[in-house]
Amino acid sequence: MSQFEYPRPQLVRDAWQSLNGAWEFEFDPERRYRLPSDPIPWSRRIAVPFAPECSLSGIGDTGYHPICWYRRRFTLAHRGERTMLHFGAVDYCARVWLNGHLVAEHEGGHTAFAADVTDVLLAGAEQVLVVQAEDDPADLAKPRGKQDWQLEPHSIWYPRTSGIWQTVWLEPLADTYLARLRWTPIFEGYELGCEVLAGGAVRQDLTVEVKIRHGDKLLAADRYLLVGQEANRKIVLSDPGIDDSRNELLWSPERPILLDAELTLYGGGKVLDRVRSYTALRSAAINRDRFMLNGRPYPLRLVLDQGYWPHSLMTAPSDDALRTDVELTKAMGFNGVRKHQKIEDPRYLYWADRLGLLVWEEMPSAYAFSARAMTRLLKEWTEAIERDYSHPCIIVWVPFNESWGVPNLTAIQAHRNAVEALYHLTRMLDSTRPVIGNDGWEASATDILGIHDYDADPERLRQRYEVSDPVRTLFDQRRPGGRLLTLDGFPHRGQPVVLTEFGGIAFDPQVGDAPTWGYARVSTAPGLLQQYRNLLKVVNETLMFSGFCYTQFADTFQEVNGLLQADRTPKLPLAQISAATRNVPQ
Repeated sequence: MSQFEYPRPQLVRDAWQSLNGAWEFEFDPERRYRLPSDPIPWSRRIAVPFAPECSLSGIGDTGYHPICWYRRRFTLAHRGERTMLHFGAVDYCARVWLNGHLVAEHEGGHTAFAADVTDVLLAGAEQVLVVQAEDDPADLAKPRGKQDWQLEPHSIWYPRTSGIWQTVWLEPLADTYLARLRWTPIFEGYELGCEVLAGGAVRQDLTVEVKIRHGDKLLAADRYLLVGQEANRKIVLSDPGIDDSRNELLWSPERPILLDAELTLYGGGKVLDRVRSYTALRSAAINRDRFMLNGRPYPLRLVLDQGYWPHSLMTAPSDDALRTDVELTKAMGFNGVRKHQKIEDPRYLYWADRLGLLVWEEMPSAYAFSARAMTRLLKEWTEAIERDYSHPCIIVWVPFNESWGVPNLTAIQAHRNAVEALYHLTRMLDSTRPVIGNDGWEASATDILGIHDYDADPERLRQRYEVSDPVRTLFDQRRPGGRLLTLDGFPHRGQPVVLTEFGGIAFDPQVGDAPTWGYARVSTAPGLLQQYRNLLKVVNETLMFSGFCYTQFADTFQEVNGLLQADRTPKLPLAQISAATRNVPQ
């Protein structure tokens, strides 16, 4: 990605330095090397931030790679009193040395980490950065999402991603700086919660000035004292009182109104740091059997998105590609996306915020249950929530999918405890959004009941869900997908029911010799359109559902059940897809 695409869109500083681009690289399958001073051959070059398995990295080796080494020489473009080194994501365990000094260690393949490298920088000299990435391809007890443990992708799993796969960058800072910023929209009071934490040298004379604007209009300009390096305040906006005026500031997919923010940190009356940010007024909640956006029932029209590209895997080929994915989702008539088994790049969330697209964020699964697996998942999920908490586009958190990693929920209490623990932890970390404990079936602790049902017969779907006594019929008798929808002791308590996976119609206009995957098949584009229309008509008209999520956005390797081809070419005219998604005549 270009150095002009700022990687942390909700806490922006003018000065920063991208370290993306050409790095020296080496595989280490025999684990010969322990330190950067070892005789590593550095026989390859790689384009960071693309993983070595993908072609855009310049390597394109999809074999097993338990250890990868990276080296980059650079000179500082900016100097501050402090310098922070950032990694967007490294899969799975990273050790980082700068100028021979170990500066960071991090476990977790989908979340960011950083290190203050001020004390190891060389004055007036070239800096040498070395990264070791360890990623055991056979380890099923780590959060790995859709990354296959077999050599070749099979069924619904895809090529692995090893090593660095998001932006590496440097940031000059003041000796005391704004380290953390969290926004919490408080819809009922027409307020914004603003939580600020200062990092670096501890001072007792810190204040922060917060300015909020909507376009050219200044909505708030307040200054707060930091106590213990922290300020946590509510900013009250002027409530116009009537709906038409209130809606002028509310964020939704139809009107994605963002409020620009500028925060200035002062120490002893002098400016220490200044950042730009944004937030929004919106609420995501549950009321009886409906999902509520901004206090009103809001039908969810989601599409399942794996977040892969054919030549770059989990890393978008460009920032424009991320924006295009959001635009295509909206152009197909969807108002939201379920990012499946992936913590997406913050730049995608930025475009979803700015263009107006709801996002369900889902934790990538581990596939073997153990205390170690759950500890790893817990750590990474907590980091993901912390990183993405302030994005208005995110409306639902999903820690588990289809009992992956907890396969014996009906029989083993420890598996059930894991789901319930992460549900309650997520609700504790963020009380402002609904949480689905385990999406698809076998629900216990959950705010929304998600059902996965790939029956390709629209009439059978209609008969299954248009029932007069859904609790008895669906929960006790029919059991979509052949699985219990709720576990013993956790009856359906009236939560919204969302058909969170269905469809999956396979149609590959570029028919090849390789086996392909889909839940149902059609042989022509008109056949795809008719089947899609029939399914969406039933799902849109079923009163039981508070929304749906169609599988899927784009073909992904052997899965050819996308509405788009893998390169994002539509299989049908976008206007026809949109009309069918919204169940309106064209």
